[in-house]
Amino acid sequence: MDVGYVRVSKREQNPDLQRNELEAAGCGKIFEERISSRVESRPQLEAALDYCREGDTLVVWRLDRLGRSIKELLALVESLQGRGIGFRSLRESLDTTTPGGKLVFHVFASIAEFERDVIRERTMAGLEAARARGRKGGRKPVMNKKKLTLASRLMKDRETPIGEVCEAVGVSRATLYRYLKPDGSLRDSAVVRSAEQAR
Repeated sequence: MDVGYVRVSKREQNPDLQRNELEAAGCGKIFEERISSRVESRPQLEAALDYCREGDTLVVWRLDRLGRSIKELLALVESLQGRGIGFRSLRESLDTTTPGGKLVFHVFASIAEFERDVIRERTMAGLEAARARGRKGGRKPVMNKKKLTLASRLMKDRETPIGEVCEAVGVSRATLYRYLKPDGSLRDSAVVRSAEQAR
């Protein structure tokens, strides 16, 4: 089954163009979202992903309807492939259920990996140059000891939804779980230790 996903921002209120093209492409079920791409939580996308079963294909009108970045897009498509679900984008004529589509997807993935490697090399070179001049490098931790303590207490409470915990400390869910385990206990890692030392 082809499962469609429509997303329009609050500025472009009319989803008809996307819906019509998805219906014409044979989508038997369509999930519709009216939300900005900057919003992290997308309930209808989650519902579409949950609805898809092995052998199905998730279809979007254009790539930017699904992912906010190449990195996010690749992660989503790789997750679908791991579940035996195809992906198709109508405007870019990308279809991972065909050999040509798989090749294009792998080219995208290779380019993204190359870009990450280049950025990492530039960062390391910049840090080495800074150290040579006697400066310490690295970004300031997103979480500090105060935020860690608050988030940990809220998570241990179990009555506070994770979304509210993230809002209280001003971080995304992925960032929160990088510092804390689901039960609210600290992860034993360098990233947590740097946060505990930050003011």
